[in-house]
Amino acid sequence: MINNKKFVIVAISGGVDSAISAYILKNMGYYVEGIFMKNWNIDDNNNYCNSEEDFFYAKLISSRLNIKLNFINFSKEYWEKVFKITLDKLKLGLTPNPDILCNKEIKFNLLIKYVLNNIGANYISTGHYVKNIFFKNKNFLLKSIDKDKDQSYFLYTLNNDNLKFCLFPLGWMYKKNVRELAKKLNFENFDKKSSTGICFIGEKNFRKFISKFIPLKYGNIITSDNINIGTHNGIHFYTIGQRYGLNIGGIKKYLSKPWYIIDKNVINNTIIVSQDKNHPNLLSKGLIANSVNLINEIKNIYRLDIEVKLRYSKNTMKSKIEFINNNKVKIIFNKLYGIVVPGQSVVFYINEICIGGAIIESNIL
Repeated sequence: MINNKKFVIVAISGGVDSAISAYILKNMGYYVEGIFMKNWNIDDNNNYCNSEEDFFYAKLISSRLNIKLNFINFSKEYWEKVFKITLDKLKLGLTPNPDILCNKEIKFNLLIKYVLNNIGANYISTGHYVKNIFFKNKNFLLKSIDKDKDQSYFLYTLNNDNLKFCLFPLGWMYKKNVRELAKKLNFENFDKKSSTGICFIGEKNFRKFISKFIPLKYGNIITSDNINIGTHNGIHFYTIGQRYGLNIGGIKKYLSKPWYIIDKNVINNTIIVSQDKNHPNLLSKGLIANSVNLINEIKNIYRLDIEVKLRYSKNTMKSKIEFINNNKVKIIFNKLYGIVVPGQSVVFYINEICIGGAIIESNIL
């Protein structure tokens, strides 16, 4: 008989992190079942989608742990709520983060509702490297002890209402120890590569894959002083600060130095570049961000000094936050910062606590 107070569903992805999460929770006394989410149906037999391989590993690990593996197909929902929105933002010249959107709409919204209402579990668990601490009737999201693998950046869209259903056992572990434990347990996926973003697309295949959904649209690459030095095949393939893959080296009258994308003009379909790595467009005083989410209500946040992350890394920047309205903020850095990319997320921290975040609209020069 299931003890309903300890019934947890683990999102088994086929990777080592979710496998060890399930193992830990089972050994802690929880009744554990797994669930495999299929988020992509289109052209499953191509070189991008690894869902068949992932499902194979998910079944293998579930069998080793002697737990039931449930299955849910969220492909339609993923297309509407994640991938379609990602495409729309790419067309606008932005650089969205589909992994954050997937966590918000699929894993910690639809999946939680499905698990609670259709399976009858009390908790959901994933292999994310974060901590979830209950204190004074609130659930707080904290950084992992493994700062190199901390994934709070990807989970800033959560809130107290869905955090109370979440268990994150890996927040107190280092990735190397997770792999060592998996190897000791003879898990076949102990060295399986981790994935983020559009998880079924490798970095090298991104352009080829996206071009199946957004037609190529050739345009000019121009210098900051309006000299045409090359062509591109679609603004959506490029991002501010990018220096690789521009194919504009060896141009007469210019130094043999890297070129950096300093701006994109969607209306004119042009990419603007410079050889000055300290170009003003690449050095920001701060940023404007919208679609603000606060994990918990925080009093006097208008007067708080915070730290921010502008990308997935262990580095934070000391900053001041000013609310323009309930949905928009101005962030001023304590010192000049490098590349600020519209469409990406800025995530807010007070010490170890992730308090929320927003989507970058523009930088402040």
